[in-house]
Amino acid sequence: MSDDAPPHSAPAMRQPPGDPVSGAGRVPSTAAGTPPTAPPAPLPPARRDLAPDLARGFMLLVIATVHAHLFRVATGAGGFTLDGTLDVVATAVMALFAENRGYPMFAALFGYGLAQIHRRRTDEGRPWPWVRRLLRRRGRWLVVIGVAHTALLFYGDIISVYGLIALAFVAMLRFTDRRLLTHAFAWMAAGTLAYSAAQNLVFGAAQEPTGGQNPGPLLDVLFRLMTLPVFWPLMIAISVFPFLMGVWAERRRLLEAPGRHRALLVRIAAGGIGLAVLGGIPQALVNVEVWSVGPVAATAVFWVHLLTGYAGGFGYAAAIALVAPRLGRRRGSVTAALAATGRRSMTAYLLQSVVWAALIPPYALNVAPGLGDAQAVALGVGVWLATVVICDMLRRAGFRQGPAEWFLRRMTYGRPARG
Repeated sequence: MSDDAPPHSAPAMRQPPGDPVSGAGRVPSTAAGTPPTAPPAPLPPARRDLAPDLARGFMLLVIATVHAHLFRVATGAGGFTLDGTLDVVATAVMALFAENRGYPMFAALFGYGLAQIHRRRTDEGRPWPWVRRLLRRRGRWLVVIGVAHTALLFYGDIISVYGLIALAFVAMLRFTDRRLLTHAFAWMAAGTLAYSAAQNLVFGAAQEPTGGQNPGPLLDVLFRLMTLPVFWPLMIAISVFPFLMGVWAERRRLLEAPGRHRALLVRIAAGGIGLAVLGGIPQALVNVEVWSVGPVAATAVFWVHLLTGYAGGFGYAAAIALVAPRLGRRRGSVTAALAATGRRSMTAYLLQSVVWAALIPPYALNVAPGLGDAQAVALGVGVWLATVVICDMLRRAGFRQGPAEWFLRRMTYGRPARG
């Protein structure tokens, strides 16, 4: 993890649980453009920008609840229980506010942070080939971490997806705005259509009851690794658009200086979240079995849900950027704990997977089939709260990074120079 975030006079955006890199402000170039020889030092938490940390901490809650809610289906329960009012409400709320609304924000934060690293290292006097090698080295280690995460813990890893994006699309950091946006919206159109078309074909099998079959941990590891050649292209297809929009937003410092962009952020927050809720209504009706549709209509409904989810993710980010300055002026224990979680977002994300590996598989505790929909969401909240407590304990103990962030930073920048 790169933990060289700027002071509030030049705050920076950081990245999601696949690459929780902090942003950084401008670093004065050395004389005659000579690049500095030592990697940047981690910045004290008090000098970090609050909004990105809060955003990632909150989105980890969305991820935890979505995963828990869907584990019943993915482990062979055969669909949502919808057993009573609480289950129906929980399932509808997840479709409107959470499912396919969290990852776009993380992908945008990833692009925002990668663009900041590019700007930061360029301001130090580093040439583009050096910066490109740095970003690709970071991407390679994200892929390594993500593949290990997939093999050992969880089939839905996003860390490796972000690593592959860093490897494949790093050149787009130098695109003009017009070229960047052209590529972004082309990926939005093609990516969402491809993913929606593949949703029923590729992922539908995971929603069929397993009939009590227990594959065992070794076969489960093999199955998870075998899904990567299909999982990677599909996730990349729907992640490039928000990634590129994050790069575009970083060029304007949208989240670093919310006071200067207040009117735009208000429109993004209100319009984005509103559009996401509106676009989520058809999927919510399908999920709660009020509306029965055929395969073609189901694909169209899911496509609308996916497309408007981008707006929801961007809206959440904008809303958090608007409230962060007020929270920062009187930062209490809850805000500090949530920010500590966001700062250690990759560690928290991996900790969630550790819990899922203990609770969900049929060869482990196998709790998912016995849960109702509302109970599953509550379980997700509980898992998230546990990671918040752990990350806050690390903060109180004086650790500026989580172990995952420390490892990524070390592998990216090498051992810090000794003074």
